[in-house]
Amino acid sequence: MTHAADTPGVSLHHLDQLWFQVAGTLCNLTCDHCFISCSPQNDSFGFLSLEQVRKRLQESVALGVKEYYFTGGEPFLNREMVEILEETLQYGPATVLTNGTVLKDEWLNRLRAAANASLFSLEFRVSVDGFSPETNDPIRGAGTFDRAMRGVVRLVDHGFLPIITAARTWADTEETAVVNQFVDTLKKAGYSRPRLKILPTLQLGAEENRTHGYREDERVTAEMLQDFDVDHLICSHSRIVTDRGVYVCPILIEADDARLGESLDDSLDDFKLAHGACFTCYQYGAICSNSSHQLTQPPERAS
Repeated sequence: MTHAADTPGVSLHHLDQLWFQVAGTLCNLTCDHCFISCSPQNDSFGFLSLEQVRKRLQESVALGVKEYYFTGGEPFLNREMVEILEETLQYGPATVLTNGTVLKDEWLNRLRAAANASLFSLEFRVSVDGFSPETNDPIRGAGTFDRAMRGVVRLVDHGFLPIITAARTWADTEETAVVNQFVDTLKKAGYSRPRLKILPTLQLGAEENRTHGYREDERVTAEMLQDFDVDHLICSHSRIVTDRGVYVCPILIEADDARLGESLDDSLDDFKLAHGACFTCYQYGAICSNSSHQLTQPPERAS
């Protein structure tokens, strides 16, 4: 067991990524593995307005932020989401994490135009946790696979190449088969060169009820950080803005000690890696960001 006095801290080496909890904890879905238990009833964190986001974007320039991420909840429940992304593309690359079930052609037409006019890229990460209704819907809800796939096709039709993001709820021995089935399904839907990102589950929120929480020994120790590149930890280069202030990372917004202050300047202090989720980040790297090494493709197969 790691005692508080032995818990290592990580300094913010450079603020490369700024996240926005733009839809708070409100989501149109209720997924069994959601690490902050987002749902249609969860309003513990609120929406961010365009004006609030604009203020943080302006603050971020002097701090050297290089890219921006938007999450929730479901970001597109925020009625200003399109305008927020249009604004952000004036500052840097933007990525929005969505379940893909509420996208509208009108929004995507505007965002395609904004992306075409910008020097920066606009990425969509679409959460689909199974390659079929039978594997996805028990986790994300009845009918969600078909709705999400319609969203993926809509994005492809508008010229985007969405990153399909799946939490690993299958055995490690099944990984290759699952990835191949994901890719086959996406290609059959019309996504000819699909991008796939496999993530570990986080033993927080709803996932604690589905499986289990973190054990006491699943913590980062000072010894583990010896000769370890802390740039693999998201807290070394990232912060997240919520309607309650600035937190250390997207995973820990429900942890009291993860709130670092009201402004970005207030959030630049070291952070103690006292949480089980820090252990997962240590194991797998900065799982929240678009790290290219986490994009999975199966080997080419003969047709």
